[in-house]
Amino acid sequence: MLIMMLSLTTASHAQILRGSNNAQIGKIDNDGTVRAANNAVIGRFNSNGDIRRANNAIAGKVNSNGDIRNANNSYAGKVENDGTVRGSNNAIIGRVNSDGTVRAANNAVIGSAKGVKKEWAAAYFFFNFFK
Repeated sequence: MLIMMLSLTTASHAQILRGSNNAQIGKIDNDGTVRAANNAVIGRFNSNGDIRRANNAIAGKVNSNGDIRNANNSYAGKVENDGTVRGSNNAIIGRVNSDGTVRAANNAVIGSAKGVKKEWAAAYFFFNFFK
């Protein structure tokens, strides 16, 4: 019984990232590690807001107010409280719905990130920090 309980507490509860066709395109582990569909590490979201690539180079940053900055610390966009994603020119470029559905500005579904912080989903789908 103890062995079973230990295995349950150490199991990973990664959040799956899916494309518009519902196929898995990646996942984000509970610790912020971002993985490709083949499980290779492609980056990480750190607790201080840093977004890092697999080689640990800074790719960007998410501030507590939803501002997203690129590697040069230039303003790239914003994720509003309601999930609206805006680009650097303040135009709406998409939305991350509360159920994890990710939509383009034209409302087309481009993927899903159920259980993923909306800022992380936006960084992945709209700002391409892991491409």
